[in-house]
Amino acid sequence: MRVAAVENQVRRIVADFNAGRLDQAMSLCETSLRQNRSDPTLNHLFAAILFGKGDAAKASIHIEISLADTPDNAPGRLLAGRIARSLRDFDRAIFHLSRAATLSPSVEILLEQARTFDAAGDRNRAAGAWRALSRANPASLEAAARLGRILFEDGSPDAAAAVLEGVAAVDRSASMWFDLGLVRQDLHDLAGAAEAYRKALEQRPDDAEAAVNLGIVLQDMGEIDEAIAAYQAAYSLRPDTLGAIAMSLTSAPRGQLWLDREVLKRMLKS
Repeated sequence: MRVAAVENQVRRIVADFNAGRLDQAMSLCETSLRQNRSDPTLNHLFAAILFGKGDAAKASIHIEISLADTPDNAPGRLLAGRIARSLRDFDRAIFHLSRAATLSPSVEILLEQARTFDAAGDRNRAAGAWRALSRANPASLEAAARLGRILFEDGSPDAAAAVLEGVAAVDRSASMWFDLGLVRQDLHDLAGAAEAYRKALEQRPDDAEAAVNLGIVLQDMGEIDEAIAAYQAAYSLRPDTLGAIAMSLTSAPRGQLWLDREVLKRMLKS
């Protein structure tokens, strides 16, 4: 049975940690651990503090000490998974998060699993995890954004469109609008793609790639003057878009021929 003194110390450490007083929490935790080196709760707290301060390697040592004594502690497994992912030890992260999900299934754990599969580059399991999260929490914008992007990149624009169009317009981020633009463009919905790229630029005016893509879509729609204006905006934001702009202008069905890059540069600057 843990003595009352340790329980009291734990309460004080938690209070400091929750209030953002990490240095104070760390100092008290170090003092408490000198007297109770193997205490699982103190080691869990110390791991959380270290991780919060950016020392994932040392945090990993202490969360493993904690789990050695309390292997069925779901919050401990969740923290261990996050720490392992930050260290790019994806196999270990997946192991801890799978164990956490078995012990105490939750939306939070599903989210961490999806992020881990993504970080590990495991596209199949990432897509499955984002789908599972989307079913468990239909309001998750992150799940919709990631699942939509994965489906598009895997050559399923219709499925990607269904996911992204299912998100209320007012909730879409700039990156989600951009992805929706890509999907609509791939499905030859040029007007819809132009709308999406414009929405992306409203939220993120410095997105040169969105401006280039808007120019391409407008050009394909035959709106050359508006397309040139979009290309000019893109070039002013990022001069290295010149190559993409030149290629679009010369290769599109309704493009223009630019043999002299310097002439094109002057036009984009005007």
